[in-house]
Amino acid sequence: MKLPQILAVLLCSLSFYAQKTVESFSSQKLGGDRDIYITLPPSYEKDKNQKFPLLLVLDGEYLFDPFQGALKFGNYWDDLPEVILVGISQNKQDERYADSEYDEESGLPIETGANFFDFIGTELMPYLQKTYRIAPFKIIAGHDTTAGFLNFFLYKENPLFDAYISLSPEFALDMENRIPERLNAITKPIYYYQSTADGDLNKIQKRIKELDEKVKAIKKETLNYKFDEFLGASHYSLVLHSIPNALYQFFAVYQPITVYEFNEKIVKLESGYVEYLKQKYDALEKSLNIKMPIRLNDFKAVEAAILKNKAYNEFDELSILADKYYKKTMLPDYHMALMYEKKEDYKRAQKYYLSAFQKEPIGDLDKDMMYDKSEEMKKLLK
Repeated sequence: MKLPQILAVLLCSLSFYAQKTVESFSSQKLGGDRDIYITLPPSYEKDKNQKFPLLLVLDGEYLFDPFQGALKFGNYWDDLPEVILVGISQNKQDERYADSEYDEESGLPIETGANFFDFIGTELMPYLQKTYRIAPFKIIAGHDTTAGFLNFFLYKENPLFDAYISLSPEFALDMENRIPERLNAITKPIYYYQSTADGDLNKIQKRIKELDEKVKAIKKETLNYKFDEFLGASHYSLVLHSIPNALYQFFAVYQPITVYEFNEKIVKLESGYVEYLKQKYDALEKSLNIKMPIRLNDFKAVEAAILKNKAYNEFDELSILADKYYKKTMLPDYHMALMYEKKEDYKRAQKYYLSAFQKEPIGDLDKDMMYDKSEEMKKLLK
């Protein structure tokens, strides 16, 4: 794809998300007002019952826009889901440091840091959950000082957030030991991403790598962990490298079936291609609390796997699944027709192609195709 085309795609994708709005939030914990940046998903007003994951960004005045851009681009290609993006302004002089204040001896938030911690947990989050349709999957992100601070939410017995994006964190006392202990003890699924760079601050980088070694030693299916060290990046430029990596790591299960997944996982199965498709979307709902119809392209991928492995009986099950999501379309009858055609039962194949002809077109399936296939089956019957 040439540069003008890439720019055109990016500009298009930017228009799909709602614009950033700024709310002034009155906080008793902070003793004043704090600006909150909010962007709602493009489809937020279309389906009043749909809920969306929440991504809360600290250092919102400079981290909000990079996160928004990555989400817009990923959603344009259907690689990332729509999310409710919220940023907290910490732009006043030394505000981010006051918000992250902790006791040097206990390593826990104190004074203005404790107030900011309570502001998020007891004021902002309840307000957001009451005001907006937020799914149970919640992410928090920060950079250096605020990245260290967000780990305090892991210290709670039942952490408020499910996923943590820690960009070149500056840790409080003993966090390189406390975080692994908490990640090992927490029973619910936790997603954790941290990054550094070869050009990062030495005092920060050493402790980040110590944490990485300890977390990698944890063997838990409920822990989704990723660590990046970027070569040629600085303490600041690593942010732009990290954001898409973190989001694509957390939302990997959301992505459509890729060429790699098709070749290395699906086609190599001896059977159970439709079951694989069901489990993929069940895992999406279970892990990220995102419920969505199975994509048409994913149906087509499983169709191709069935044909390649000549497992034609599975078209029956695929047709039942298609009827659940695309009942009024040609897809369910088409899968049945394809099964009977491949099994050389041309009479039944013709019946289902004719039935599909009367339904709504979908994807590359249209009335001309169904008519031509039914005529082809008629000739094979002679």
